[in-house]
Amino acid sequence: MAVRLLSGHEVSDLCLGKPALKSLSLTDTLADALSALKRIDDTFVSVWNCNHSLIRSPDPPQERCKEKDYDCRCVGRVCMVDIICYLCKPENLSAPAAALRSPISVLVTDDSALVRHLEPNASLLEAIDAMHEGAQNLVIPIQSKSSSRRKSVEPFDSIFHNNHHSYCWVTQEDLIRYLLNSIAAFSPTPASPINTLNVIDNQNLFAVNYDDPASFALNLLSLSLIHQSSVAIVDPEGKFVGEISPVMLNSCDEAIAPALATLSAGDLMAYIDCGGPPEDLVQIVKERLEEQNLGAALELLGDDGGLSSWSSFCSSSSEDDACSGKNWKLGGYSARVVRRSEAIVCYPWSSLVAVMIQALAHRVSYVWVVEDDGTLTGIVTFEGMLKVFREHLKSMC
Repeated sequence: MAVRLLSGHEVSDLCLGKPALKSLSLTDTLADALSALKRIDDTFVSVWNCNHSLIRSPDPPQERCKEKDYDCRCVGRVCMVDIICYLCKPENLSAPAAALRSPISVLVTDDSALVRHLEPNASLLEAIDAMHEGAQNLVIPIQSKSSSRRKSVEPFDSIFHNNHHSYCWVTQEDLIRYLLNSIAAFSPTPASPINTLNVIDNQNLFAVNYDDPASFALNLLSLSLIHQSSVAIVDPEGKFVGEISPVMLNSCDEAIAPALATLSAGDLMAYIDCGGPPEDLVQIVKERLEEQNLGAALELLGDDGGLSSWSSFCSSSSEDDACSGKNWKLGGYSARVVRRSEAIVCYPWSSLVAVMIQALAHRVSYVWVVEDDGTLTGIVTFEGMLKVFREHLKSMC
């Protein structure tokens, strides 16, 4: 039944109601990407190998794909975390304005494995296979209603590629949500504890200590984007304290870079508190920048220390337990606590379906796994969940 369910449905079924991708070119700058990310609803902006970018061209989008050789390809994606991590490099923090003039190609190559084009008639089994091979965003052509489109298009609206096609993308979250809606077809696997399904990942477990410099997490943050996970913060005994997550940083802007480059991991959590950064920490950031002759980075700091968009993320956070898991509060480890940005955790004996519901309910692609005493033991990601369902399907073929 499960095999028929997925082989009988096309990936285009997941595209219904999806907006067309907002597109940038590899030749656009990081400043262009930053501007786009602040104005669109998506976490990522797509990057293409062509010159069709609403940032650079004043012509209507319908007129921008006139080349004889239609070979526009989405080659990657950029998010706020990519830009923040790039700015945190010492050479860029000393000259942030120049760094933002760099082309997007410094972050995205033209052969990224994280995005893949699929035809709309591809089966959902093919989509799961593509995700298993490393793709995180599947680029799907959609029908554009050109007759109803306005003659003048707002900046950052979608543009057309490859003979007037617009595109959307399907994510791991879309597939997990679809599988959850048909979960009975996979019984009894979803009801099994996650520690019996080989889904708990303790190999790609990224963590820093509470008192470590937050900058220790920079390379780990880049890896966490690839694995769609996060960077844990643990105390000296290995107990889970909190996290520095891409979800959290994507809700900030470039002004958070100086704090990430100068504060400890624990202080960074307090800095990104929903109440706004404490004045003493803002002052510490400024003093450390000056001590390191990084005065130019002060121009990145806004009046609120870079937390202008953080309140919208906080308002969507919930303190309710979900499906035998909970939001992990920092307890008494530090006087400074993050009031609403708690990480989501489960336990080794939590069921797979419970962990799926937790992740989807909180719009994250992972759930931390802890023991009763708070010791961090692993992480469950959408990638791992899809692997379980894929193995289930392969065993039935």
